[in-house]
Amino acid sequence: MNREKLELIRRTRSMFGHITPFIPDFDAFTARGGDGFAAVQDTAAIIASTEKLIPPRYQKADATDERVLGWVDKVVSQAKPSRLSHVPYLRSGPSLLLLGPTGVGKTHQAYGALRRLSIIGIGCAPVAASITDVFAKMRPRPGIDSEAIFRSYANAPLAFIDDLGAAKATEWNEEVTYRLVNFRYEHRLSTIFTSNAPPKVLANRVGERVASRLTEMARRVPIKGVDRRLGGIT
Repeated sequence: MNREKLELIRRTRSMFGHITPFIPDFDAFTARGGDGFAAVQDTAAIIASTEKLIPPRYQKADATDERVLGWVDKVVSQAKPSRLSHVPYLRSGPSLLLLGPTGVGKTHQAYGALRRLSIIGIGCAPVAASITDVFAKMRPRPGIDSEAIFRSYANAPLAFIDDLGAAKATEWNEEVTYRLVNFRYEHRLSTIFTSNAPPKVLANRVGERVASRLTEMARRVPIKGVDRRLGGIT
């Protein structure tokens, strides 16, 4: 087996010893007739891609809210083991809407959920961005394929869209938000949304069409507390 990739897996798992991986022992997995080499390759790729995705501030994030952990369990239960490596991959699954004021830890919980899934060894090919960054990347300008950028967020098996409803209300922003949410709603793709806006305010900001789909597709989880940033908590 590839020692470098085994070390990546070992190092990352050692930081979160309380999380049980889907394949905890690759040697034992091989002894049972599994393809340990393929399992290591896939698991290392899952961990490496998630590490690259998560910003430095959230590199040690872990989900702690019981409702978020319940969502992670549902995602794990719906992932299907691949034929060769037996590493599970997500094709469709549940969504989550984390609501609460600024600084209470919504983004921390969301990135913690992504990290937890990677340590368990669930292939989700996640993408993550604030909705304002999605708009900025898609803004029409020379040399930019806006539709390709849109598809990268729309088609991902798992997406984390931060700060929903935070952008200035424009017809273009509302249409992009609707297209993104509606595509993921129709294809039952797992999505974590966060928003600082209360439910009624959020509905006004994103439009009734988006609000209706969010209500049906995502479990609403209010996050309470004080602004962690003011106290220096990260």
